[in-house]
Amino acid sequence: MKYGLIKVAAAIPGVRVADVDYNVQQIENLIAQAEGKGAEVIVFPELSVTGYTCQDLFRQQLLLEKAEEAIIKLLDFTRKLDIISVVGVPVRIGPLLYNCAVVVQGGTILGVVPKTYLPNYCEFYEKRWFASAADLMPQDIYLAGSLIHVSAEPIVFRTCDGVGFGIEICEDVWAPLPPSNNLALAGADIILNLSATDELLGKHNYLCSLLAQQSARMMCGYVYSSCGFGESTQDVVYGGNAMIFENGRQLATGDRFSLEPQLQIQQIDVERLRGERQNNTTFRTAQDGATARVVYAKSVNARPFELVRPVNPHPFIPEDGQMTSSCEEILNIQTMGLCRRLHHTHCDKAVIGISGGLDSTLALLVVVRAFDKLGLSRKGIIGITMPGFGTTDRTHDNAVSLMTSLGISQREISIAKSVTQHFEDIGHDAAVHDVTYENSQARERTQILMDVANQVGGMVIGTGDLSELALGWCTYNGDHMSMYGVNGGVPKTLVQYLIRYQAQLPAFAEQRDVLIDVIETPISPELTPADEQGNIQQKTEDLVGPYELHDFFLYYMLRWGFRPSKIFMLAQHAFEGKYDDETICHWLQTFCRRFFNQQFKRSCLPDGPKVGSVSLSPRGDWRMPSDAFSTLWQKECEALER
Repeated sequence: MKYGLIKVAAAIPGVRVADVDYNVQQIENLIAQAEGKGAEVIVFPELSVTGYTCQDLFRQQLLLEKAEEAIIKLLDFTRKLDIISVVGVPVRIGPLLYNCAVVVQGGTILGVVPKTYLPNYCEFYEKRWFASAADLMPQDIYLAGSLIHVSAEPIVFRTCDGVGFGIEICEDVWAPLPPSNNLALAGADIILNLSATDELLGKHNYLCSLLAQQSARMMCGYVYSSCGFGESTQDVVYGGNAMIFENGRQLATGDRFSLEPQLQIQQIDVERLRGERQNNTTFRTAQDGATARVVYAKSVNARPFELVRPVNPHPFIPEDGQMTSSCEEILNIQTMGLCRRLHHTHCDKAVIGISGGLDSTLALLVVVRAFDKLGLSRKGIIGITMPGFGTTDRTHDNAVSLMTSLGISQREISIAKSVTQHFEDIGHDAAVHDVTYENSQARERTQILMDVANQVGGMVIGTGDLSELALGWCTYNGDHMSMYGVNGGVPKTLVQYLIRYQAQLPAFAEQRDVLIDVIETPISPELTPADEQGNIQQKTEDLVGPYELHDFFLYYMLRWGFRPSKIFMLAQHAFEGKYDDETICHWLQTFCRRFFNQQFKRSCLPDGPKVGSVSLSPRGDWRMPSDAFSTLWQKECEALER
């Protein structure tokens, strides 16, 4: 394991019912393939050594003896392998037969886990052949020449890297109290399920939902392997399901109804799972009383690391299939937050600065939605455009066009004269385009908005977004301040998608062309003069870096608590071919530095709704001292450069 990632495999071998020698050969083939691909743990279907559908053949001594011999063969086959293999085997313990998972590594049996819940309804008759783990008295047995302790006590197996995994067998996860509950609470990061699920109309979708929910509820990885082609189709069909989940998300799935063996390999991010558990106080409380016996795997040779799981370069952006519903939900959250604040304050006026840029455009659309929802006149929305020294015709015209077409009240107040007077008052040379030159304009605009709000009895609506807050790319007590900020939970990359989504709605058809042009306009505070052709000269992403990179850094640092070296590795894969290592490293260092240095701005944010899984509100998700040091993060970034 490296970077907290462990490579796991769900295998479905070809099977011949009761042909143990054939089945073992098929299992060995898949183990060899998985080992060659760097898998550290592989799980096979329920009773994969004999076949699940042997029925009364499980009462035949020959079959049971051959099953034990098969384990001996697997021990010999795996003697020089590092991979941990989990196979399904019928095991006699005393006078009873148990449906078991046998865990093998390096020629050694690490443990035996019997099935707890035996289905004995509809097409299943397991109690006819097997006893439950609940019937098992703790004892030592000889299995395949090895002395093994067996009991109903839950077991957490730990790899040499400390990754814990637990095992349940098929019906166990369908039970009201699955064994995986206790296993996860007792320290299992991953649950392996050896299964034999038959195919029925609608059952597969339910199964996927069940596994996704269980992995989400227990904040664990879940590796599921269910038998397929070769099992008896006398009464039912086994389609073969090889699936891997992580905290509610499906990472890999095989082809159902395949005639060929299957091997699904994927990496589970244990570091991410542990971070989630550490942050979730409910999970910590539920851990009280959860116990399990711990069995340690053998140490293994160092494996070369290769990232095989895909990395989304835009983690805040909804997936294509969820774009419409996700965008609508986000906008509803923003709208309802503002509706409640307007209703609570008995306010029917909203004051908002309209620059023709992304953030003010999204905020204006949200305000319009809120006023429409409350049944208030749009004339109560006072949009103010405040051209300054860097305002271009493009953004100014887009701002005016947008306000006009939406039917809101408009004001245009130039800040040039008042800011020039301010420069004279404080003795600043207007030819020096420094931070004083820029921030004076931002604060003048905020003063205008606040004073107009007092004048009309309204509320100033903040437009700044989550990415700007993370970087501190806002003027303290300037655009940093408002009476309610609707965009504070929305990162910059998502702002563009939300505007594009609304541009496609019939309700905003009249504004469509303007909205698209706003999206395509370079991001800029427009605080320094335009070039000779009147084009934007001050481009934000030239100064602080690409927002898609910063949003990527923000997501993995805040949502999962990843260190810079891991974020850098993920960014290398996510942006391969777009940004080189030097560029990623440079802006990662910038992000870490600015994130720490600018916390003081986040410590006094105005109210605003949380939208997604990352929030920087000092009253909610992120509480950080403004004088914390970034030394550790900066040193790790500097080490990446070498």
